[in-house]
Amino acid sequence: MNILLLGSGGRESAFAWKMSQSEQCSKLFIAPGNGGTAAYGKNVNLNPNDFEAIKKFALAEDINMVVVGPEEPLVRGIHDFFVEDEQLAHIPVIGPKKEGAILEGSKDFSKEFMARHGIPTPGSKSFTNETLQEGLAYLENHSLPVVLKADGLAAGKGVLICETTADAQSELQLMLGGKFGTAGSLVVIEEYLTGIELSVFVLTDGDHYVILPEAKDYKKIGQGDSGLNTGGMGSVSPVPFADEKFLKEVEDTIIIPTINGLKKDNIDYTGFIFFGLFKVGDKPMIIEYNCRMGDPETESVIPRVENDLVELFVATSQKRLKDIELVINPKSAATVMIVAGGYPGDYEKGKAITGIENIRKSLAFHAGTTQESGVIKSNGGRVLAVTSVQDNMFEALQSATADAARIYFDGKYFREDIGFDLM
Repeated sequence: MNILLLGSGGRESAFAWKMSQSEQCSKLFIAPGNGGTAAYGKNVNLNPNDFEAIKKFALAEDINMVVVGPEEPLVRGIHDFFVEDEQLAHIPVIGPKKEGAILEGSKDFSKEFMARHGIPTPGSKSFTNETLQEGLAYLENHSLPVVLKADGLAAGKGVLICETTADAQSELQLMLGGKFGTAGSLVVIEEYLTGIELSVFVLTDGDHYVILPEAKDYKKIGQGDSGLNTGGMGSVSPVPFADEKFLKEVEDTIIIPTINGLKKDNIDYTGFIFFGLFKVGDKPMIIEYNCRMGDPETESVIPRVENDLVELFVATSQKRLKDIELVINPKSAATVMIVAGGYPGDYEKGKAITGIENIRKSLAFHAGTTQESGVIKSNGGRVLAVTSVQDNMFEALQSATADAARIYFDGKYFREDIGFDLM
């Protein structure tokens, strides 16, 4: 099959690496891809949100399947675009239609969905500019800290944790005043949870699902989980505190009600669902859905999946996931993200990267890189994800950290303590 993979980050690098190993994949195109994905297929200079250009390319290259990595094309309706175009309708798209992607595209919708289907989640209430005064009054009596979330997509920056009522009231006014653009025209005020975070992923054909390995990612820029939030500084899989009993409870109280809820609401959902969870005491609670795989969690999860990924996607598109038995490598995976100096604030691009060939026990999944005249250069905040799969978590963390140190570019930074809180 000829497959088009949309996206350019570390998640797409991991997908491309895995999909290129499939005997069912004759040609793999990555749009736009990055400095490393050309090792697994052909990079194509296409914007994943330019549906007309994607249509032209898909027809010209006889594409048999489209796999969507990032959330924005899904929220904008790329799957619907294919289904509604008679020239494209025969091409399966891995990723939900717009009505399913709204689980990520609207925090307010997802909270209403959880409440409607009895899925355990922290209490919340939503406000707009018209109800600003009610929102300010609501915050007056709210427990602290309190979480404020922009309703729409805000490039991972639309969630704020406020420690004081005054800060929360000020941020609510700023968010409704355009701090996150139209994404913040509706703001969800949510109860703050005390617990430990993890991510669980399923691939579903709308009727059946397979549960992929769970993972835990690390959002803070600094050692010891300090400093500003980022898109993710690393991840580990499996998660030691998520034992069989806990994961069974996740399936029974969150995954199954979600799949059944989508069916009850007549939402035809094909693709990944990311469950952002908290373990509160011994109980799981969901704080968010994503309509795609996480990044950098994908870089730890996909190397542990032993099945042919293209075969999984074909079964998903044909609604026969029930026939697939997922095989998971029992080893541990650890991912260390190398970022540009200054990230998540202002950072420089175009720094020449050396030493990737020196890594010993890891995979290097490119994220923000480009290749110019054979030289790999930095081209984003998160530059490379270094993943090691070893017999145990300690060895995986040690190998990934040591190999991250073997790669060099000017201003490079990475955390040396990913996963150490779990040891």
